[in-house]
Amino acid sequence: MLASPAYNAQVPEWQRLGFVPGLTLRAFGMRRSGNHAIIGWLQRNAPQGRALFLNDCRRRQHPMEAFASVQANGQKVSRRRARGNLPKIGRELGDGALLLISYEDVSPLHNLPGKPISGDFNQSLISRNILIYRSFLNWAASMTKKLETNKTFSIVRRMSVLLRSVDLYGDLLSCVRKDQDTQPICYDDWAANPDYRADTLQKLGLEQRDNSLGDIPSFGGGSSFQKDTDDSAQLTTDQRWRQMLGDPLYQHILQISARDPKLLARIESLFPEDAAILQKIAGGSPMTPEALQ
Repeated sequence: MLASPAYNAQVPEWQRLGFVPGLTLRAFGMRRSGNHAIIGWLQRNAPQGRALFLNDCRRRQHPMEAFASVQANGQKVSRRRARGNLPKIGRELGDGALLLISYEDVSPLHNLPGKPISGDFNQSLISRNILIYRSFLNWAASMTKKLETNKTFSIVRRMSVLLRSVDLYGDLLSCVRKDQDTQPICYDDWAANPDYRADTLQKLGLEQRDNSLGDIPSFGGGSSFQKDTDDSAQLTTDQRWRQMLGDPLYQHILQISARDPKLLARIESLFPEDAAILQKIAGGSPMTPEALQ
């Protein structure tokens, strides 16, 4: 993680940041849910394309101290420049730019009295929370595929990480329709429908500048399935579950998830087709695309 100078509560947030944002958005989402594709799109639609993105901040710490990396106007800032130089970067962006703060594998439910997710950051300055989520079958497939590229993890460790992630995923889904101050963004709809993207920009108070899917983000190694393409429009992100059905680890995750009534109810409320497939799996259907149609 990168770090800026120690937080001083006596110094106004925007003085430490170097600019007064026109809009401040705080994003929550599970890994492999299209977070960076959506955040890149938000940056492209920032006022005059001016945006500062604090990526993957540590929970319960001030985001200006606890970011993993930084982008300014959609471009990565070097680690050396970012460390301790946020005010200078902010001044170059200028007042009115968009500020984006992101958390991965964190849900709004973790924002507890006396234990705020963003630490000492003044939460009244956050214009809107964003909750990014993805259909269960495709998300779990992408998570499994990504973990299997890490050869240092044993099968048991991969299973442990996946089960913990599934539990957090369920928590995140429970927040989608609960908080009126949070704007949910479904990656599946976002990727498939330009009208959905345009409507979301309007709801967030951003003028449409670039409603394309953009390039594939490099965060997290990009796509785990299609390493040879740079074109987001060529990604078959809605087919990941079919591509992983023969994978034993993915099969085990589906078998366990299909037998969790609480999780299944949450999936059914937002992704009924996924829930129907999980119910077939629980009933003993073979793990083939034909049997699960």
